[in-house]
Amino acid sequence: MDKNDGELYRLNRALALCGLASRRKADDFIRAGLVRLNGHVVTDFSVLVDLNKDKLEVDGEPLAKQAFEYIILHKPRRVVVTTDDERGRTCVLDLLPQNLRHLKPVGRLDADSEGLLLITNDGALAKHLTHPSHQVPKLYVVTVEGRISDRHLNELASGVRLSEGVTKPCFVQKISANAQSSIFEIELCEGRNRQIRRMCAKVGYSVIRLVRVAIGGLQLRELGPGKWRRLSSEEVKQLKRLLGGIN
Repeated sequence: MDKNDGELYRLNRALALCGLASRRKADDFIRAGLVRLNGHVVTDFSVLVDLNKDKLEVDGEPLAKQAFEYIILHKPRRVVVTTDDERGRTCVLDLLPQNLRHLKPVGRLDADSEGLLLITNDGALAKHLTHPSHQVPKLYVVTVEGRISDRHLNELASGVRLSEGVTKPCFVQKISANAQSSIFEIELCEGRNRQIRRMCAKVGYSVIRLVRVAIGGLQLRELGPGKWRRLSSEEVKQLKRLLGGIN
């Protein structure tokens, strides 16, 4: 098989993309000798599949690649952005019905943070969305302890020196502030690990709550914690236009 034919997937991943089952369940089908690739039984887990050209069968039934799915999920606190977790914590895919658990979350959102998470099986879009060169804006609403000063908000906007270098200038706007807590918006076009929490700590504030409310043109709006919805075709088109018109 020519590796230039299309995107290649490991056998269990290819079965999952066809909507058959999770990758773990797909492994059981492979071990049992029920999977055929281009007419031949395959039990080698390392085999790569081009879903645009190769023919997959399971127990005699032909499979085809599923259409792309695009899901927005409002990730609650204490839910981790992984497909499974060795510590037994709730994962974002646990919040979706079984027939959508072959999808993958795009990007990161730490366990203590909340908000908008895109989940899809469109690998090209996911790669473009997370690549630093595209600088896709992500908007957050941040609550910190105490009354944040305008000087410190300006510091956040101008750039804060972290261990790996100074953060890029960004949009920051205060929403409210009192002696107990302050709320502000911040929009980033980069995605360093726990960046907002580290930026706030650097200027002397502890984050109480952090919610991502937008990615590019996608908006969280009234979607409640733990809830999800499919993107409309227009939202998908807008997102692809933002990323340079990918197909």
